[in-house]
Order: sequence, then structure tokens, then C-alpha cells
Amino acid sequence: MEIAEILSFPVPLSDITLESVVLAVLVAIIGWIVVKVLTSVFTKMLSRASKLPTLVIEFLVRFFSVLLYVILVLIVIATLGFDISSVVLGLSAVIGLILGFGLQDTVTNLAAGVWLAAFRPIDKGEFVEVNGISGTVTSVGIMATELLKFDNTYITIPNSLVWGSPVINSTRMDTRRAEVKVRVAYDSDLNTAIRVATDLMAAHERVLPSPEPTVLVTELADSSVNLSLRAWAKTSDMWDVQWDLTRDIVGAFKEAGIEIAFPQVDIHLDRAQ
Repeated sequence: MEIAEILSFPVPLSDITLESVVLAVLVAIIGWIVVKVLTSVFTKMLSRASKLPTLVIEFLVRFFSVLLYVILVLIVIATLGFDISSVVLGLSAVIGLILGFGLQDTVTNLAAGVWLAAFRPIDKGEFVEVNGISGTVTSVGIMATELLKFDNTYITIPNSLVWGSPVINSTRMDTRRAEVKVRVAYDSDLNTAIRVATDLMAAHERVLPSPEPTVLVTELADSSVNLSLRAWAKTSDMWDVQWDLTRDIVGAFKEAGIEIAFPQVDIHLDRAQ
């Protein structure tokens, strides 16, 4: 039996020949390479020819890649000898049936991913809080958003939850205000305490001179006078400034003779007559 006859020999229980199978495998391999090349070219074109954010580019590239793979699958199916039109109709019916029974959330996440990429309430590399979950945005995919926490915990959140929840973006603005709350005893010199705290903030190299650092009396509590130290810094320096001020205010008050108060209760006992 010659090679041509072997390749044209039909597979049992089907109309698919070995020749069509070999051709379909070749088409799949070549198509896979073409998809990779087109995806790479598309990525470079978006990066060079547009001013789109990295997050939007990644989303468009993923969507384009999925579309190419779907087309490749249809071409492979056609190479095997199937009628693509009937396959498309069959897939449409199956997809419609699946959507009717439980993929509404999938479609919602897909639509939310498009809105997130378009309006950019979050962007790659920003530190955000979504529905009580905080982390650095690593990517916004077609179906879910990925966050990385400080302790290297990896979190995946459905796009619909991100789009439908308030988003607290901690790094979108260039500057942020650090705030340190401290309690001083009632018998301490309040003016001295305010001056010491103000000088401490003004001497910090990462505290911005404008707006000026301020000290506010926020509450006359049961056991203390509560002060709030407020200093502006670059967003990248904000946490370091807050931690430094929290640490250094203790030593500065101790040197100035300012007592940091702690909760206490005075009990007076009257001797029975």
C-alpha cells in the first residue's frame, strides 16, 4: 500500500482521513506559531504607537490572543473536514445553553474587565483596597484582577466585584498626608508639646515644606489631651515618614519632659463614719 493510499484511508467510524489529520496537525502547529508572532507584533505596535497605559495594553493583547486562538481552532476543525458553519451554529447553541444555566457571572466579569481597562480606576503597580482586600495591582485580566499583598500573598478578585465595589487607591496621587496620633497628660505643657512635635516633623528630610506640617488638638479625652501630627510627603515616602514620626515622637517628648498619657482611673474611697 502506497503512502498516498495510507493517508487517504478513512478513520474507522468517521469520515476523517489520516491525510486530513496530518494536515490538521501541521495547520495547528503553524497556526500556533503565527498566533505567537501576531500577538508579539500587536503588543509592540500598541506600546510604540499609542499612549495607552500598560494595563490597557495587556488587556487588549490578551483579548486579541484569545480571538486568534478561537479562529485557529475553527480552521483546524475545517481542515479535518467538518463544516465550520454547522460547528459555529452548534457552538453558539451550546454557549447559549451554558449562559442560560450559569455563565452570567462570566459575561459580567468580561464586561467589567472591559470597563476597568477603559476607565482605569486602578492601574498596574498601584496599591489599592477593594472590598476590604488590599494589595498591589499586578494585572487586570479578561475575567479577574490580580493583587499581591505585602506578605507576598497572591489574590485573584473577579472583575465584577472590583467594578461594583468602592476602590480605595492609595498611590494614584503624587503626595499623601501622614498622620500620627499621640496622647499627652493633662499636667504637661501643651504649648511645648505642640512646638516639639512641629519641630520634629519640620526636621524630617522627607516631610514636604508645603503644605506645612501641623499639630492639632483633636480631643480632650478622659485621661489625656489627644494630639494629631499631620505631615505631607511624597506618596512613596508616606509610610516611612509615618513610621519615623511614630518612633521619634516618644524620645522627643521624653527629652522635653512631656508625659505620654495612658488610660487610668482614679478611685476615691471614703472611710465610713
